[in-house]
Amino acid sequence: MRRVAEADVEEGLFDAADDPAGLAPRAPVVTVMGHVDHGKTSLLDTIRSANVVAGEAGGITQHIGAYQVTAPSGGKVTFIDTPGHAAFTAMRARGAKVTDIVVLVVAADDGVMPQTVEAIHHAKAAKVPIIVAINKIDKPDAKAERVRSELLQHEIQVETLGGDVVDVEVSATKKINIDKLLEMINLQAEILDLKANPSRPAEGTVIEAKLDRGRGPVATVLIQRGTLHVGDLVVAGAEWGRVRALVSDTGDPIDNAGPSTPVEVLGFSGTPDAGDRLAVVENEARAREVTDYRARQKREKTAARATGMRGSLEQMMAQAKTSGRKEFPLVIKADVQGSLEAIIGALDKMATDEVAARVLHAGVGGISESDVTLAEASGVPIIAFNVRANKEARESAARVGIEIRYYNIIYDLVDDVKKAMSGLLAPTLRETMLGNAQILEIFKVSKVGNIAGCRVTDGTVERGANVRLIRDNVVIHEGKLSQLKRFKDDAREVASGMECGMAFEGYQDMRAGDVIECYRVETIQRSL
Repeated sequence: MRRVAEADVEEGLFDAADDPAGLAPRAPVVTVMGHVDHGKTSLLDTIRSANVVAGEAGGITQHIGAYQVTAPSGGKVTFIDTPGHAAFTAMRARGAKVTDIVVLVVAADDGVMPQTVEAIHHAKAAKVPIIVAINKIDKPDAKAERVRSELLQHEIQVETLGGDVVDVEVSATKKINIDKLLEMINLQAEILDLKANPSRPAEGTVIEAKLDRGRGPVATVLIQRGTLHVGDLVVAGAEWGRVRALVSDTGDPIDNAGPSTPVEVLGFSGTPDAGDRLAVVENEARAREVTDYRARQKREKTAARATGMRGSLEQMMAQAKTSGRKEFPLVIKADVQGSLEAIIGALDKMATDEVAARVLHAGVGGISESDVTLAEASGVPIIAFNVRANKEARESAARVGIEIRYYNIIYDLVDDVKKAMSGLLAPTLRETMLGNAQILEIFKVSKVGNIAGCRVTDGTVERGANVRLIRDNVVIHEGKLSQLKRFKDDAREVASGMECGMAFEGYQDMRAGDVIECYRVETIQRSL
């Protein structure tokens, strides 16, 4: 086999066709989406706690971002907790078709909100069936009907209104109808008839990845086809490794993981990105070949992105001259790769021709001294999402005066950055017309120069305002009024219909018949 193009390295890693005879039913994979504070996480926790073995100390051992539970009918369901829709879409953009069903959580007391609509768009774009969970049904001001009618505006017709979307009224805190929700998910899964071949090398998608202090890089992987065994050689994105251990969502070590099973994989050389696809390869040489190619691609992409901002010196000069685009540099640290992607995506979306956020460094994990050093070198703030600075970094930041801002809601973070970036927008200047005056005749006054005797035709004329001198509809001078007199006295302003004397700052060439236009300039601070 000869390699023709560099990309042929990827050949044969994914999507080899399966023999229909070898397919076995698999559990549905469900993503929970919805507006912030509508109870996504509490719903997931309730579903889990109903399933978590009572003997497990402290309830939930760890957050691996995905859980498998058993529905009352005995069928299994895998839930994915996404860190926001942006991350969900970022995964989809990388070709990761992870989800089979989307559960849209809407609070009955709040109704359809902007992010609910966003979630609907994402689910529709991914072409997956939606099940609506109307949450907080136990609240006194809960109006489930309102939610159903509001969903109609976004082309989601629930069954009670003659549509085909299943809706379930639930309460996560009071544990109402949780079983019914699981049943509906199972019914939907039966219609979809989900199958996969468990007896082949595993393929899957990285849902989340983080750097664990004791265990090294840990990736939460959803196995999609085949079975992953301890000891397999795997590649995901630009990282590879041999599977040292597999940890189930309950925190127990397991030997293998079949289709639709979420599992933590230990043994990677570095942390892969969320949304990277995982594949088992036959030998180390193949693993290195694939990851080297991908690492190189990733480097080139990053370099291209950086040069897009910097480029050669001439480009920089040209850009500075023409665009005058201001950049707002940041260092961002987040707890997991998914959130980081979502944050960077949201910041990129805010960029305009005049101002753009520029991420100097983005990483997963706590804030270290090196982050502070980098921020200090460039004089930029550090944005922390769900992570904290260690003691040395905190002291170092206090010493050099670098601001570290902590957030736990992506939307707050983006709003704050937006406000800061608005400060970089050049203010707009707005002119307010005050009035016009016509010159009747010119008086020469010794020591003062020419003074125009005028009549104010409309509006008012103020001393110190900006003026334009207009002759035959052409502006011949712009400047300020130095003097404004009524008879012998100085006047602050002269109203329409009155006569007055005007002198310009440093300009003498006025003629009878000219029109003087008087205006004020205001600066208005803009926001994104």
